[in-house]
Amino acid sequence: MTKKKTDNKTSEEKFISAGKVVTAIKSETFHFTVGLFCVIFGVYMLLAFSSFFFTGGNDQSILSHPNPGELLETGNRIQNYAGARGAQLSQFLINDCFGISAYLIIVFLIVTGMKLMKAYDFKLRKWFAGCSLLMIWLSIALGFMFEGTFQDSFLYPGGLHGYNISLWICSQIGASGLLLGLLITAILLGVFFSKSTIQMVRKLFHPSLPKRKKKMTDERTESVQSEASQAIKKERENKEESHTIQEETLPTTDDDKNKYTEPKNGNYTDSKPNEIELTVDEQPANHSHTEDNEEEENLMLMQMEQEDLQPNQQLEEPSFEIDDNHNEEDEEYHGEISQPYNPRLDLEHYQFPTLDLLNSYGDHEPTIDMEEQNANKDRIIKVLRSFGIEISSIKASVGPTITLYEITPAEGVRISKIRNLEDDIALSLSALGIRIIAPIPGKGTIGIEVPNANPRIVPMSSILASKKFQETTFDLPVALGKTITNEVFMVDLAKAPHMLVAGATGQGKSVGLNAIVTSLLYKKHPSELKFVIIDPKKVEFAIYAPIEKHFLAKLPDGEDAIITDVTKVVQTLNSLCVEMDTRYDLLRKAGCRNIKEYNAKFINRQLNPEKGHRFMPYIVIIIDEFGDLIMTAGKEVELPICRIAQLARAVGIHAIIATQRPTTNIITGTIKANFPARVAFRVASMMDSRTILDRPGAQQLIGKGDMLYLQGNDPVRVQCAFVDTPEVEKIANYISRQQGYPTAFMLPEYIDENAESSTVGDVDMNRLDPLFEEAARLIIYHQQGSTSLIQRKFSIGYNRAGRIMDQLERAGIVGPANGSKARDVLCIDENDLEMRMNNLKN
Repeated sequence: MTKKKTDNKTSEEKFISAGKVVTAIKSETFHFTVGLFCVIFGVYMLLAFSSFFFTGGNDQSILSHPNPGELLETGNRIQNYAGARGAQLSQFLINDCFGISAYLIIVFLIVTGMKLMKAYDFKLRKWFAGCSLLMIWLSIALGFMFEGTFQDSFLYPGGLHGYNISLWICSQIGASGLLLGLLITAILLGVFFSKSTIQMVRKLFHPSLPKRKKKMTDERTESVQSEASQAIKKERENKEESHTIQEETLPTTDDDKNKYTEPKNGNYTDSKPNEIELTVDEQPANHSHTEDNEEEENLMLMQMEQEDLQPNQQLEEPSFEIDDNHNEEDEEYHGEISQPYNPRLDLEHYQFPTLDLLNSYGDHEPTIDMEEQNANKDRIIKVLRSFGIEISSIKASVGPTITLYEITPAEGVRISKIRNLEDDIALSLSALGIRIIAPIPGKGTIGIEVPNANPRIVPMSSILASKKFQETTFDLPVALGKTITNEVFMVDLAKAPHMLVAGATGQGKSVGLNAIVTSLLYKKHPSELKFVIIDPKKVEFAIYAPIEKHFLAKLPDGEDAIITDVTKVVQTLNSLCVEMDTRYDLLRKAGCRNIKEYNAKFINRQLNPEKGHRFMPYIVIIIDEFGDLIMTAGKEVELPICRIAQLARAVGIHAIIATQRPTTNIITGTIKANFPARVAFRVASMMDSRTILDRPGAQQLIGKGDMLYLQGNDPVRVQCAFVDTPEVEKIANYISRQQGYPTAFMLPEYIDENAESSTVGDVDMNRLDPLFEEAARLIIYHQQGSTSLIQRKFSIGYNRAGRIMDQLERAGIVGPANGSKARDVLCIDENDLEMRMNNLKN
């Protein structure tokens, strides 16, 4: 038994030691060491090879017949700069093997070293194949070219390999065959390294091919033009006869009728393509080209006829009726469609902001502190092992402010056991706070997010200059920052479709909103995007006031485009609801489902502006301090926002609301249901994180732009891009100095049905509030004339409750205001109320 246990223990120890060896070989330190050795050895070989050209003749006699132990002595008389071993290596690889082409071995060694050190990202397989093939080819070519030098010089340019191979090939196929073989293999090698070699060879053998092709195309175009001119001349001379022939030969089946009556690009034109098409069909059938070529020529003839027709001929009526049911009330536009509508034409000289308006903030490229990473790795492994948890592998992904350590636990380890060690790991790392993702979605690993000791700023300029942002096809691209893997994180607000931004004070919420606006300003033209900015603090978004005539929208009677008054906020939100309903009516008339299809039809001139159709820009609503609006106006603000969030996506109206009070009375269930995209900055408690994201995690963020973005199942940790106020001011001033529209984008006027006009003093008793009678009964029941009572019981805003109280005063139900005290109730009971109500109705 003891022997078996010893054997098992020995096998386990061997297995563990073998695993340690494999882990050490796979480690980054081992790769770096091997790569550094390859680079240094390559430099040593370069020194030896280069010295061989000058000292090889003197060293050859010693190397050819060395005395026993002579090369090991200090005074070995070797003149090579790399010493005796360098001279031996040069003699072997250059003279005895591949000649001068042995330099390619040095090239591959240095490339391999750079790859292992992660200094450059090379494809080693391609480099190995390329260097090997080129070395063999050069060796054979140089061996053939310098065949006579093998007896006259110490240096063999092609080496013994090239010399012997070239001699054998010449004995089999001759010198000419060897030259042809070298030429063919050189071309194949060129194709292997670059595909452009094929085009170079084609141009070498066919220099006049493009000219001949162009000449043939010109001749064919001239022949088609002559046929078209003859057909047009014949059609003009026999207009009456052609009209009769067409009426008699029109197709009778539905498919054929559709063939002739289908409009091009969804529009009917005043020209007569069907006549030319019919004329071509009647030509003799002795052409040499196929039916496909005939169809191509027919299309070319139709286009040429439209270009050659005079204006008076273009206005002629078609020779047959296209649609018996067609009338002037159709929504499609039947005007000239020579070119699509360009919405940017009003501001055709508008220049997008440049990247030099943004700061770079020094070195923002990812740098890795290996000492910090290795120390954290060792501490994590130590803590886990102290609690009896073994892991099989661990790797790190270093981000701007956070490093993600992905660990693979050993078999039999419960995930909950690792999740419960969050505080212990944070204590061992002396970190501000860590976050454990157990497991990472889509991977068989557990993630431990640890803050970096030296976090980096993510400048907005680096995000906007990235290839991902420059080549994006998003309708409303919003660049938020970089992920843990240093990838640019972008979302399409048009698909979001509404965003909730929440977090504690000073954690980066305002900077995040500025990043959203900035990314949209850098990508969208003023004709394609409008902002509705609501700023209860009055100073946060005042920097965007200069771009009022370019990007901002407001009410017709609004003085400032940045809305700060609560009354104007309610009117603006209701006005946006009117705009939403109007856009839905236009979509219904156009037969479209969303704004993208509608604008595409309008740009292609398929919709008539005389019927009320217009190009629709996207509208982005940004509301800062949403909690303050809810406290001040209550349901009057929440109801239109919820209506916009539920319906406005299809018509291009999107909302972004921000708050620093993530409580359930501010972020209600209705708001959360209609704002699927959520951005959570650092919050104080887990309860606030659950309110924003429906899960914990935001309380473990480190602040200063560190955030979680949730749209779907799992949140993504992002370091928000930093854009400072002076940068935003420079962008706004850059845009404001350019030509803009005469005014800001005007929203439709909203008339509040519950608002009173000044027919009787300041109160219109002919338009009582719908809650007037219920409020009167409430006042009589409590015998207390209080505005706050009405506001609290009916969940309405202070302004509406005040208007109801003014109407109650005008009706004689309550007395005048009495300072801070409640008003006197003048109505005794409900019978008295009924009598007063009857008097009002009469």
